Amino acid sequence: MKAFLLPAFLLAATPACAATWTMQPDASTLGFSGTQTGAPFSGEFKQWSAEISYDPAHPEAAHVHIVVNTGSAHTGDTQRDEAMPGADWFSAAAFPQAVFDATGFTPAGGNHFTTTGTLTIRGISHKLTLPFTMDVAGSQATAEGEITLNRGDYGVGQGNWASGDWVGLPVEVKFVLAATATP
Repeated sequence: MKAFLLPAFLLAATPACAATWTMQPDASTLGFSGTQTGAPFSGEFKQWSAEISYDPAHPEAAHVHIVVNTGSAHTGDTQRDEAMPGADWFSAAAFPQAVFDATGFTPAGGNHFTTTGTLTIRGISHKLTLPFTMDVAGSQATAEGEITLNRGDYGVGQGNWASGDWVGLPVEVKFVLAATATP
């Protein structure tokens, strides 16, 4: 009898496996806003992806890996859109991707969480804590959040653009990340 109980006990003691969540690009957005000569502007990255591992019973074990194509920034202003991939801004030829890697979601009450990870832009990395909300309904999840970054911390805006005199240093980044759990 004891021989049959041991395998059952070991299975019960094994933590649940985190689900892999697949980003739904049509329902996900990664936007940004700032100021240029005092006037607000906004845009979005047209190409980005996310790899997510998450088990609602073990949020501390979650992992997210987001990759952004820096050359896909789009504001609708031709001059700005042509400049952003250039060497003074994202330098997309040398640094085609920005990456955010984080492990562990910390519950902050209700559907509010934070995660601490590393954001790398133009080869410059900084740790940051990202607050977000997440709603899970069955196999569907939507996370939303925003954070203000200082573009100068990542070398975005070189030469005459570094000071913030013409283009403000604070940049607000907002995201909606919709995902489906995959078996």
